[in-house]
Amino acid sequence: MRVRPALTAVLGAAALLVTAVGPAGAAPGEFVTVDSTGRLAADGTLTLTGTYRCTGATGPVFTTSSVSQRDPRVGHGIGGGLARCDGLTHGWVNSGRVTSETLVPGRAHVRATLMELRAHGLIPLPVFHATAERDVTLLQG
Repeated sequence: MRVRPALTAVLGAAALLVTAVGPAGAAPGEFVTVDSTGRLAADGTLTLTGTYRCTGATGPVFTTSSVSQRDPRVGHGIGGGLARCDGLTHGWVNSGRVTSETLVPGRAHVRATLMELRAHGLIPLPVFHATAERDVTLLQG
């Protein structure tokens, strides 16, 4: 398995996991936002964007995102990337393709998460710094 698809799968699963556990590691002033539109390319690649701020990380931190369109109970992981937790506001961009359903231009629901992998003994465990949900408009192009 190639590294990028494996990382995307892990980050997507972590984004879905945050629904159950919430942002346990959030410090005051940490946040993540989702922009009001997403870009849907002709090949089905979705690009989502937003901003974030976090501090105090001891392990790697990732921006993760998921989208749902037809069934709000089914979220699809859309990419993930490394975040810098230096107390400044940064932009994030995640891109990916959904394989089990075809996304179409129009309304969708997006969840974004700042998730840290913090060492606990031999196993890194997720710590959620911030989450956000937003209804967005998927635009073709």
